[in-house]
Amino acid sequence: MQFIDLVQIEVQAGQGGDGIVAFRREKFVPAGGPAGGNGGRGGDVILEATSNLQTLLDFKYKRQFAAMDGQRGGPKNCTGASAPALLVKVPCGTEVHDLVDNSWLGDLTTPGQQLCVAVGGKGGFGNAHYLSNRNRAPEQCTIGKPGQQRRLQLELKLLAEVGLVGLPNGGKSTLIGALSAARPKVASYPFTTLRPNLGVVQRPTGDGTVFADIPGLIEGAAMGAGLGHDFLRHIQRTRLLVHLLDATTEDPCRDGAVLLQELGSYDPTLLERPRLMALNKRDAVAADRLAYLAATLTQEFQRPCHLISAATGEGLEQLKQAIWDLLARIP
Repeated sequence: MQFIDLVQIEVQAGQGGDGIVAFRREKFVPAGGPAGGNGGRGGDVILEATSNLQTLLDFKYKRQFAAMDGQRGGPKNCTGASAPALLVKVPCGTEVHDLVDNSWLGDLTTPGQQLCVAVGGKGGFGNAHYLSNRNRAPEQCTIGKPGQQRRLQLELKLLAEVGLVGLPNGGKSTLIGALSAARPKVASYPFTTLRPNLGVVQRPTGDGTVFADIPGLIEGAAMGAGLGHDFLRHIQRTRLLVHLLDATTEDPCRDGAVLLQELGSYDPTLLERPRLMALNKRDAVAADRLAYLAATLTQEFQRPCHLISAATGEGLEQLKQAIWDLLARIP
């Protein structure tokens, strides 16, 4: 399935029904008077979050959504039928923006949550509405109001508590595969991960926590370099970040600095997010080199460095416990 997390659509609410001019003409009712009914209201366009969708792929093939118009009024003071609302399903985690004025309209995060993005037009008045002491036989009516039209941007941000971030080939996909039942593509070349991967990791209490593996960042990612820029939005909802560094690179400390720089350039608040640091591939590095890297990273970034191997499972239980402990302290 193709992963689409940013689309633009057009929505058109229904037009209100027209009012009509009609008079009551019945036997034995010599002065029936005006009897033209009002038009019905046009249908709204409503977005609804659902857990059955994980991507905005459906909107790649259909980008225009129009609700039905209201019915015109009828004789005998009958009001036209109002049109039903058009319900458009979107995945949970979808943010909605108006492209014309760049306004933020809402954030759909829970299943069943709804957001009205285009309001249907009001129905026009029939001539019965204009009856007065001065005008006993009005012959005027109004047409229905047009429905609201909008150009929207839908932006999907995955709902995950823990985000795994790092440079390409750092072992993020291998780690999420080792911690959960997720089976992401793993290979020995850069940018293997082309889309975020989600995995549910079971806590000691029995409930699950959603982890997100974000495609590798490179220097300049916040300015559009590499693939990670396209998916940085998905870590904005996370409560905790795990910075995963590769012990086999030439300078893991520089890698960590690049990672912090790119996160801060994209969104400065990400630097205030609680985070853990893990040095992966400990099984591929000599013990003295590993001890030196751990001490250097701890001193450089002022936080403990967890030594792990996603491939062999070494250190994963300690890392998970550190994640649970930190999540429990986050309000």
